[in-house]
Amino acid sequence: MFPSLVTPQKYHMLFILCKTFLFDHYHCVWYGECGPSKQVPDKKYNCNYTGPPKPLEAEGHELLTELCPGLDYGDRAICCDVAQLRTLKGSLQLPLQFLSRCPACYFNLMTLFCELTCSPHQSQFMNTTIDTKGTTIDKNVVAVQYYIGQTFTDAMYNACKDVQAPSSNVKALSLLCGKDASQCNATNWIQYLFDINNGQTPFAIDPKFSDVPLSGFNPMNNYTFNCTEGLDDGSGPCSCQDCAAACGLDGMCVVMWLSYMSFLLVFFGIVIGAWCFRRRTIMSEYVNASYCERLGERFENAMREVFSSWGSFCVRYPLLVILGCIILVGLSSAGLVYMRITTDPVELWSSPSSQARREKDYFDSHFGPFFRTAQLIITTPVNHPEIYKPYFPGPDVPFNTILTKAILHEATLKAECDSEKTFLGCLWLRTTTTATILSVPQTTFQNSHTQLDRIAEDEFFVFADYHMVFFFLQCTASLNDTTQLHDPCLGTYGGPVFPWLAMGGYDGTNYNNATALVITFPLNNYKDDIVKKGKAMAWEKEFIRFMKNYSHPNLTVSFSAERSIEDEIDRESDSDISTIILSYAIMFIYISLALGHIESCRRVLVDSKISLGIAGILIVLSSVSSSLGIFSYFGVPLTLIIIEVIPFLVLAVGVDNIFIVVQTYQRDERLPDEELHQQIGRILGDVAPSMFLSSFSETVAFFLGALSNMPAVRTFSMFAGLAVVIDFLLQISCFVSLLGLDAKRQEGQETKTDGCLFQFFKKVYAPFVLKEWVRPIVVAVFVGMLSFSIAVVNKVEVGLDQKLSMPDDSYVLDYFKNLSEYLHTGAPVYFVIEDGHNYSSLEGQNAVCGGVGCNNDSLVQQVYAASLLSNYTTIGFTPSSWLDDYFDWVKPRSTCCRVNNSTGLFCNASVVDPLCVPCRDMTAEGKMRPQGDDFMHFLPMFLSDNPNPKCGKGGHAAYASAVDLIDNNTHVGATYFMTYHTILKESPDFVDALKMARALARNISTTMDHNVFAYRYILVFYVFYEQYLTIIYDTALNLCLSLLAIFVVTTVLLGFELWSAVLVSCTIAMILVNMFGVMWLWDISLNAVSLVNLVMCCGISVEFCSHIVRAFTVSVKSTRVERAEEALAHMGSSVFSGITLTKFGGILILALSKSQIFQVFYFRMYLAIVLLGATHGLIFLPVLLSYLGPSANRAKVFAANKRFAGTEREPLLNY
Repeated sequence: MFPSLVTPQKYHMLFILCKTFLFDHYHCVWYGECGPSKQVPDKKYNCNYTGPPKPLEAEGHELLTELCPGLDYGDRAICCDVAQLRTLKGSLQLPLQFLSRCPACYFNLMTLFCELTCSPHQSQFMNTTIDTKGTTIDKNVVAVQYYIGQTFTDAMYNACKDVQAPSSNVKALSLLCGKDASQCNATNWIQYLFDINNGQTPFAIDPKFSDVPLSGFNPMNNYTFNCTEGLDDGSGPCSCQDCAAACGLDGMCVVMWLSYMSFLLVFFGIVIGAWCFRRRTIMSEYVNASYCERLGERFENAMREVFSSWGSFCVRYPLLVILGCIILVGLSSAGLVYMRITTDPVELWSSPSSQARREKDYFDSHFGPFFRTAQLIITTPVNHPEIYKPYFPGPDVPFNTILTKAILHEATLKAECDSEKTFLGCLWLRTTTTATILSVPQTTFQNSHTQLDRIAEDEFFVFADYHMVFFFLQCTASLNDTTQLHDPCLGTYGGPVFPWLAMGGYDGTNYNNATALVITFPLNNYKDDIVKKGKAMAWEKEFIRFMKNYSHPNLTVSFSAERSIEDEIDRESDSDISTIILSYAIMFIYISLALGHIESCRRVLVDSKISLGIAGILIVLSSVSSSLGIFSYFGVPLTLIIIEVIPFLVLAVGVDNIFIVVQTYQRDERLPDEELHQQIGRILGDVAPSMFLSSFSETVAFFLGALSNMPAVRTFSMFAGLAVVIDFLLQISCFVSLLGLDAKRQEGQETKTDGCLFQFFKKVYAPFVLKEWVRPIVVAVFVGMLSFSIAVVNKVEVGLDQKLSMPDDSYVLDYFKNLSEYLHTGAPVYFVIEDGHNYSSLEGQNAVCGGVGCNNDSLVQQVYAASLLSNYTTIGFTPSSWLDDYFDWVKPRSTCCRVNNSTGLFCNASVVDPLCVPCRDMTAEGKMRPQGDDFMHFLPMFLSDNPNPKCGKGGHAAYASAVDLIDNNTHVGATYFMTYHTILKESPDFVDALKMARALARNISTTMDHNVFAYRYILVFYVFYEQYLTIIYDTALNLCLSLLAIFVVTTVLLGFELWSAVLVSCTIAMILVNMFGVMWLWDISLNAVSLVNLVMCCGISVEFCSHIVRAFTVSVKSTRVERAEEALAHMGSSVFSGITLTKFGGILILALSKSQIFQVFYFRMYLAIVLLGATHGLIFLPVLLSYLGPSANRAKVFAANKRFAGTEREPLLNY
């Protein structure tokens, strides 16, 4: 019965419905190409077509397989023809060139475009807009909405984000995203690829990103390949360089992870085994002590007796001791009248014996000090570019706004000597003997508005104007341009300025696209003439003031002078004084209040020790001022690092000792028949050895740090070491006397009770940390931290970003930003040949020159070869060679070298005189290079000849200072050959440039068999960055010497407790290694400032560790756990309330500083030092001692029992 229900008419209707359903869901939106695109004339629109996919012609099969292998199936029915495939291939040539390095990336990208162009399912994810003005047969598709899955978008970006473009040394996306790769993401990359303004897209494509159906369309979400995957065609995964995920794990991380897991396995195995089979060994007697134990006990007893006697003396004669201390401090501090603060970067960071300083001194002595520079980078907010239509046949040439005549007129400088600008203008003209203003208006147009406005025209056409100069840039190659203008192309200083120096922000060599003008003022520098150097610095000061006040609606100017960085550092230090004062004030207030033991509000004035706290603070400040004064007597200059860091360091050491002394006294009960001076003397005898241990360890460590070659580190170490010594001496003398006076004030009015913090440490904290199940966790966590820090220690960056050293509101920050953004050329670099080379011999000339007959490995040829690999060598250009120009100048066919036939004097080429004849005859010998006396006879003439339109080879403008003529102009001494670095932006770039230049100089020295060095001094480049060549070695040496000093001193002062010294040194080493981990996590680079902080960290860490260890060694408890608990309870509370809380409160205030360098190198590093020191000293070290601490010294225990036998303290020995 059912078949009868389906009639033929119904079959036909069902077929129509199915066809309609399939047609609506699987059809094309275009097919073939139609009319030309309005936006991109050389490309065409696609033709509107809403029918089913069509089989591809046979001639397109191979092309489809090449471009879209995912669509190459069955009958190859797709929505594009061969012409569209060819257009697709042409449009994707640029991505192909850069992204095909990574097969997965390129496959995903082609999937995106193939699905767009040819997918048989286009209607599912594409919505088109048709040109209704087209014909009814073939209408143009003028816009399309492309629905793309977000998952596909992210996967495609992730596969491509690391692909490199080796030729430009950047990531490929920087060239394919319309912005830097760091600002490119998954969506804005695709938006740029489909942007009609990119020159490749003939019509608007609007991508819509979603993983769910949107507006009735199902987004294209095809399968993607990860960059770590190989393709189906056999292509392998992307390389590590192009795919970070393919690099695998960092080798150091793997090693440390395996080491850490192995340690945990062994450690927990031992702990569990010891817990299961442990047997408590109770020491019943302490006789038969070893020789070392008896020696240690005697040394300990000797120190106790000495400090006890001294403490008793200070309490009995307080006025004598205090007056003596005041006199000594006054005499020492009086040296501050001779105090000299240095902010000169050369003196701060470069040792007088360093290679860079030796080279600087050599350069200065032979060529004079390197000139000082001031520079302007001019841009414009106006966006009105011009289109230049040349008179001769050719395409129109666009000129950016900065090169329009109106802007150039506004950028032209004036030096007025009869107005308010007299100081700025006239001082420039009168105090700088080489007024070399390097800029487009000043050099190309001779600083003349008239010259800039000149045109060559008739009544019909303009044949030439200022555009011709920029477009053809004849001025870089000749002295008189070849246009109808025939402008002189020499600048006011007598030579040309190359466009890559005077313009910025252009692409390739298209200088007409420049977006910035660069104006450079070289000022004469003076090594020994303080007056003239002062005038130059005064000019720079006035220049900076003038530019700060300068304003123009059409110009944006960033600027810098030689003194700018030093001035801004000084200003930054001044601005941070209030922050530093607030930080110290908070620490001082805390110390003054925390030293007291207030029992009730009624006894605040009695129990508080505000006066004692203030006295302790004054002692710290006195030790700092005494240290500064003593070294000032000897003429040692101070640095800002010393002034800012040493008070912090000494306060940390001093506060810790003050709290130990005061809190020990507060907890101590006076023995029967014991007077106050005896009690305080006994207390000092107990705690002073621990104070002496920490202070002396730090002092020796700092003094060994003074062996550093880096002046800033060396002077800091010297000042810090002496300040710690003086602070210790004042504490055991002046402070003890003051404590005695305060105790007499309170005598009979105070009750001896344990403070809340001590009770917490004794009854809660110490027992908890040393529980059986807590100790293994502590060890696992801290060893894990150590393993992580070791794994990343080699990843800490080396260098100092100059921007960090500037205040947030500094004008120099804008200059640094524009320097990186616009400039295409770095600073000049000079290859200096030291005196002694024979230039008058053929062999000597061939070893240097770069022309015909010169050696292939000559100096000029090697520098030229390096410039061809500028991305690697950082040498950007061929060197300027005075020797080659001299050979061209002296040729007999040249009009340059002429002498007066009667007087023998030099005739400039511009001189018209029949008596002036060529220097050399037109003979075979005359055509050869001059040698011997002939060479030296004409060289002074060449160096005095100014270039002119008739002779462009005159050497005075370019080489007057490049050749040092000696022995009354009869010999050539030192000479240099100048080139330029490529643009350098970050500290690693500068360090690499220094390395490469020195490597090239060494190679030249080897081939010439004569010493050659590379020199660059603008912004103290080589002198400053030389420190980073050895900063890792210097850091390792300083920290290792400090640890060695701490180990030796601790061994001796703990009574030859060798193992205790090992544990202290290992804990401090852990703190230092963890500091490197924090530096990596917090983006703190390794440089001189952070090295000083690391040396200080080593010293402060002693405070966190040595007191705990000494308390452990003198404890008479029966087990290691009990001894560790007693040490943590008694010393831990003083360490926590002293150095930890004091420094923590002061450090938090540093976060408010507006200075970036303060926030990074002081707030972050100081906070890390205190937190790591406190956690290691108060958590890890007691646990370590409970496991591996030395056994009790039997001689010390026996002596303690004997000393307290029959007293009320005897029962406490086994508490």
